[in-house]
Amino acid sequence: MGFPSDAKILTVDDMATMRKIIKSLLTQLGYTNVDEAENGKEALAKLKQQKYDLVLLDWNMPEMDGITLLQEIKKDPDLKNIPVIMVTAEAKKENVLQAIQTGANNYIVKPFTAETLKEKMDKVWAQLQG
Repeated sequence: MGFPSDAKILTVDDMATMRKIIKSLLTQLGYTNVDEAENGKEALAKLKQQKYDLVLLDWNMPEMDGITLLQEIKKDPDLKNIPVIMVTAEAKKENVLQAIQTGANNYIVKPFTAETLKEKMDKVWAQLQG
């Protein structure tokens, strides 16, 4: 059992193609309430305006990168409980560690399948249910 199908998901990536791919994978998994932002700054503004159930966050972006946005989310009392999955091409062990230490709930390395995305989302959902 994972996130409810009406969960509001924010996908943050500076590449429009990647946002499209993630959106389509989420749609395949039954999630249609998907919003997007092209960098950390835009994402932070959206997060402050409305409630999201999950953030899928790219690491390397202009304006504000993923790890900086993750830090911003975690230090904001209103946002810190939103689960965040880092989505990145960076598979280096130290990057994974940095993301987890900063507060990411999970980590997905690009490219990935709908199956991998579902598996990671289910894990995060299970963590949230305690």
